[in-house]
Amino acid sequence: MSTTLVLATANPDKATELAALLEGFDVVPRPAGLPDVEETEDTLEGNARLKALAVLAATGQAAMADDTGLEVEALGGRPGVFAARYAGPGATYADNVAKLLGELEGVPPEGRRARFHTVAVAVFPDGREIVAEGWVEGTIAESPQGETGFGYDPVFVPDRGDGRTFAQMTQVEKAALSHRGRALRALAAQLSG
Repeated sequence: MSTTLVLATANPDKATELAALLEGFDVVPRPAGLPDVEETEDTLEGNARLKALAVLAATGQAAMADDTGLEVEALGGRPGVFAARYAGPGATYADNVAKLLGELEGVPPEGRRARFHTVAVAVFPDGREIVAEGWVEGTIAESPQGETGFGYDPVFVPDRGDGRTFAQMTQVEKAALSHRGRALRALAAQLSG
C-alpha cells in the first residue's frame, strides 16, 4: 500500500523537486486556498513541523513539510532559518541572492564557506511523526551562475560536485548531492521501513 503525503509547500519549484525526490510515494500538492503558515519557530525542525501539522489539520491526511537554512560562516551563520525571507517579506530569489552577495563583497573564496541544511517532517493522523535531516557543505560563488533550480542555487557550489553551482546542474545531478535530496532520501527510507 502506497503512503499518501500532502505537501505543505506552496512554492511550485520546491513542490516539483519534492515530488521527484519522493518517487514511489503518492504525493499530493498542497490544496489551493490553504493559508500560509507563519514560520514563528527559531529552528528548521520547528518550522517544518508547524507547516506539516497545519496541512494535516486542514486535510486530515498525512502531510510532509521541510524547511531549509543556508548557514554562511563569514556571516556568523546567517541567513540560517531566515534564508527564504533574508531580504525581507515578499523578497524574490534574486533579492535574497543580491543581499547575500552584497554582504560577502570582498570576502575571498576561502572565506565564503557555507552549508545548506534541510529538515523534513512527516506527520500522520494517528499522531506519528518522522523527522529526517540532510546537509551539504560548499562555498558561495562571487556571482550567480546557471539557470536551473531556485533560491540560492545560482550561488551555491557544493564541495562534492565538479565546481558548478546547483543552478548549473540538472535536477537529477542536484538531487544526488543536495541537502534536500539527502533529507528526503532519509525520510523515504524511514517511511518504507
